Amino acid sequence: MINLIKPLCILFPIASLSASAYELRECTPITSNSPAEARYFIKCLDTNIETLERERTIWINKIVMDMEELEEDTGNTQLLPIIRRSLKHKDNYIEDTCRWRYLHKMPNSTKAAIAYKECKIRLYQRHIEDLKLRY
Repeated sequence: MINLIKPLCILFPIASLSASAYELRECTPITSNSPAEARYFIKCLDTNIETLERERTIWINKIVMDMEELEEDTGNTQLLPIIRRSLKHKDNYIEDTCRWRYLHKMPNSTKAAIAYKECKIRLYQRHIEDLKLRY
């Protein structure tokens, strides 16, 4: 599960969240059966997943920090446990959804890895958009 602790190193990026625009690399799809081309494409997808994981972590930490502040101000202790539970369930959903897509493409491990990584990218993007919504 994603670390929900407020490390100091992420406080700076939170200040610029309104203009937050992560940039994903353009990954050239595989056009041949070349292992080198497949390896390059999969590495490109991995880079995009890492970018999205960082962006997602920033937004999650922002929400948790905002809710901790709200909890201190209002005494409402119900929000954080629900938020943490929803994040845990979202992580499980993403992993399981992408895993069955991976297994569906087996025994071709290259196609399976690509299906898994493209699924993660798509679901991370959707989750980031959800996290950006005003509350």
